[in-house]
Amino acid sequence: MSVQKLAPIVLGFEAIVVLLVGLTIFGLKSLPWGLPQWWAIIGGVVVALAMVAVAGMITKPWAITAGWVLQVIVALSAFFVPAVLLVVLVFGGMWAYATIMGARLDARSPADPSRLTEETTDTHTESD
Repeated sequence: MSVQKLAPIVLGFEAIVVLLVGLTIFGLKSLPWGLPQWWAIIGGVVVALAMVAVAGMITKPWAITAGWVLQVIVALSAFFVPAVLLVVLVFGGMWAYATIMGARLDARSPADPSRLTEETTDTHTESD
């Protein structure tokens, strides 16, 4: 359950940043010679929409893998603007935390409910 709560939040915020990265690549004219610069905006929009779509379908078994693929695609954009590596480190780290630690939290067995009841209902007086 933790993965299903954390992962969409990371992808949602990262989608906004990916749009801005596309605009940055466009503005800096960082695409290779001969390739129209507006492709940077198209690429940013497509990857951002893919992130929103994966965030919405995070309960599907393939969604976590698709999220990792999107992280790699964002990392590849650092070839055009090396400063994107900062985005890759921050959001890649958050994605790793959300998926790996979230899965560990999900795998933990819940505490024994009978033990919790005994601890919360046990009252003590000053004479104890």
